[in-house]
Amino acid sequence: MRPGARDPRRRTDRGLLNKVLKSKPKGATHWTVRSLADETGITKSSVHRYISLFGLQPHRTQSFKLSTDAFFVEKVRDIVGCI
Repeated sequence: MRPGARDPRRRTDRGLLNKVLKSKPKGATHWTVRSLADETGITKSSVHRYISLFGLQPHRTQSFKLSTDAFFVEKVRDIVGCI
């Protein structure tokens, strides 16, 4: 391997990971392989490879939304049958 061959790739990895983890695309809820490829200038196959390699799943949210319905607890008890 020639000296310095890995440096551009590492910068690409870091930029792609920062983009996926810290931002959202305009007009969409999550990044897709195509939108990341268009935004970063990396090929679709490379973006897919990086996402798979690092185990990223940008289509899954990591949050929980609680209902603001005043009768939410009663409805859950009716459906689930708890207490």
